[in-house]
Amino acid sequence: MLTVVVRYFAAAKAAAGLDEEKLELPAGASVGAALDEVRARHGAELTRVLARCSFLLDEVAVHGEETTLTDAATLDVLPPFAGG
Repeated sequence: MLTVVVRYFAAAKAAAGLDEEKLELPAGASVGAALDEVRARHGAELTRVLARCSFLLDEVAVHGEETTLTDAATLDVLPPFAGG
């Protein structure tokens, strides 16, 4: 098993109802597996937000949900930001 901290920002934080949570996943799990778990926990609103998000794994951009997680990793969920 591995533990991953998922941190939510902006609209993802609002949809999840919290700013971070820990997931326990099987060894070798992917970013996609972590996202499936948070979709199952938080439902349709977060699922809609996730479709527009980008992700950082230990502060490095994720370029595919097949990226393998490591124990004690941090996955940041970043919705599109607006501003100027």
